[in-house]
Amino acid sequence: MKWEPVHRFDHATTKNRSQIDSLGHDQALDCLATALARDWQWGKPSGKRDAMPAYPATRMRRLRQADWTRRLVRQHVLTPNDLIWAVIISDQAKPEPVAAMPGVNRLTLTTLREAAIEAQDLGIPAIALFPHIDPAKKDEAGSEALNPDGLIPQAIKVIKQAAPNVGVICDVALDPFTTHGHDGVLKDGVILNDATVDALVEQALVQASAGCDVIAPSDMMDGRIGAIRMALEENGFTDTLILSYAAKYASGFYGPYREAIGSATALTGDKQTYQMDPANTEECLREVELDLEEGADMVMVKPGLPYLDIVKSVSETFGVPTFAFQVSGEYAMIEAAAANGWIDGGRVMLESLMAFKRAGASGIITYFAPRAARLLGEE
Repeated sequence: MKWEPVHRFDHATTKNRSQIDSLGHDQALDCLATALARDWQWGKPSGKRDAMPAYPATRMRRLRQADWTRRLVRQHVLTPNDLIWAVIISDQAKPEPVAAMPGVNRLTLTTLREAAIEAQDLGIPAIALFPHIDPAKKDEAGSEALNPDGLIPQAIKVIKQAAPNVGVICDVALDPFTTHGHDGVLKDGVILNDATVDALVEQALVQASAGCDVIAPSDMMDGRIGAIRMALEENGFTDTLILSYAAKYASGFYGPYREAIGSATALTGDKQTYQMDPANTEECLREVELDLEEGADMVMVKPGLPYLDIVKSVSETFGVPTFAFQVSGEYAMIEAAAANGWIDGGRVMLESLMAFKRAGASGIITYFAPRAARLLGEE
């Protein structure tokens, strides 16, 4: 950018201080204000730019004319390092396809082992686990979530034994384990915040004891991050990370996931009293700030593509690792359109994942992770 101050000087260097001293009071103030304004404009672009030379001196297509030039000036890059593989697991004897999510199966512990090795070979840093619980093990309180020998603790150990270099992220919420399908303790039609937090703390400790690397509370109860962090510290899990679903919206994009974990038909009512209103941005920033103050190491925005503005706001406002969840509905839409021949599925998959990086996401939780990693390895 070109900037023409009244008096040119570099206010940051000692050699030009004599210039300031030689100026009158008003001139010195003018120079300082001009320099500060210049730094502000350069450091935080306002969207206004000095006019660039017009066509034909400027031809924007010059840098697009060859593959090597496009690669050379590419602003954002997507690699397998940016991917977290969302995996559904069950205690069934055989993998079961999820009808609403073509290409996604509920994995058994045996096939989970194979998936962990695949993730390690593809360079995918972490797997996020989501359980499909036998309905016979569900109850009003979601007590199976606290079972140290349950499906999730077993799955954690399977991954750690098969692929020690793959991180394990565990969802902390009660909805897969309750007969009513809600994320918390339900009484007289109301989700009890503090009683739910007590249960979530126990659930997080069960997961950490089994070897979970990242505790990821997705419940949206008030105060749960602080309570979980304190419990982890008091029980010696000082290095266990917390990835908070800090900005989780009450969205219609979760439908296929609820089928995948078996809570779709169980859910009574909706989750609008604890998940966020899709119309709100400022509320999200307050949620993120609170969770960071309580001890979250990383934060997440969920859903993903419809909330790229939120991803950008969180990333730019707080400067902390910010992840986005490309949820089941987003996955299903791409798969359905590809199956009908309306889009190039692979190309749109990668384009959608790049959109998260462009918005400022540190990484993406996605059901596409292994397919995307393979395609990226071919580029």
